[in-house]
Amino acid sequence: MEAINTQSFMSKLKSFKSNPFSAILFILVMFATTVTFLTLVFLVGYILVKGIPNITWKLFEWKYTTENASLMPSLINTIVMTAISLLIATPIGIFSAVYLVEYAKRGNKIVGLIRVTAETLSGIPSIVYGLFGFLFFVTTLKWGYSMLAGAFTLAIMILPLIMRTTEEALKAVPDVYREGSFGLGAGKLRTVFVIVLPAAVPGILAGVILAIGRIVGETAALIYTAGTIAQIPDLMGSGSTLSVHMYNLSKEGLYMNQSYATAVILLIIVVVINSISGFIAKKIAKE
Repeated sequence: MEAINTQSFMSKLKSFKSNPFSAILFILVMFATTVTFLTLVFLVGYILVKGIPNITWKLFEWKYTTENASLMPSLINTIVMTAISLLIATPIGIFSAVYLVEYAKRGNKIVGLIRVTAETLSGIPSIVYGLFGFLFFVTTLKWGYSMLAGAFTLAIMILPLIMRTTEEALKAVPDVYREGSFGLGAGKLRTVFVIVLPAAVPGILAGVILAIGRIVGETAALIYTAGTIAQIPDLMGSGSTLSVHMYNLSKEGLYMNQSYATAVILLIIVVVINSISGFIAKKIAKE
């Protein structure tokens, strides 16, 4: 193993001598990787150091008060908000991608317009979605500040992300799979849902994971639609998620310790969700 590593290193040195530009690119790549890694370690370490000592049982009391600054209502609201948003956006995004990849004609101008629109919507700031949700769901439909208004707003926000990642996952499935299925007598619909979609599940789950991360970390859109009240409401009631709760605590400046503790819980939730999704994706891929 050491001999192989030495040979690899020597071959790199020879290539760098023959082409100095490659050495410059290699140094830039290593520098960028190091900076990114150190930044990530610093951020995670800073949150853990500041937050872990402030995690107490009071933070998990059922009802929020000014004394305990409990995050439990916001934690439950985050789970509910994530579930509703995914239930709305995931089927629409997946089925839209299936149509674009499997059924739409190649070179169709409408399909190209849809893709450009989806990419454009992915880059719109979340506060714009919040203003749209406020004007349409909260005001026009008269839902008021509610969990349902926030969920629909987030569903619209993550829909382009799920659609585009699903589309790329479907394109990555080899055409041999489709041709083999057709050769065995399967129809288009059966081929798509029995052969193509299961093969694309890891890529689809990657998009869903990114969507979950965006939902969990969203603040601006929810302030305009779901509200900032730290309570456990029904679907038509106002409630805050963990990110909004953390924003409120830090904004007041009186609960900074609780805000750091909330950040740790939020970080743990994201890591757990990503780990579970990754495990499911690997298991499905092996099967």
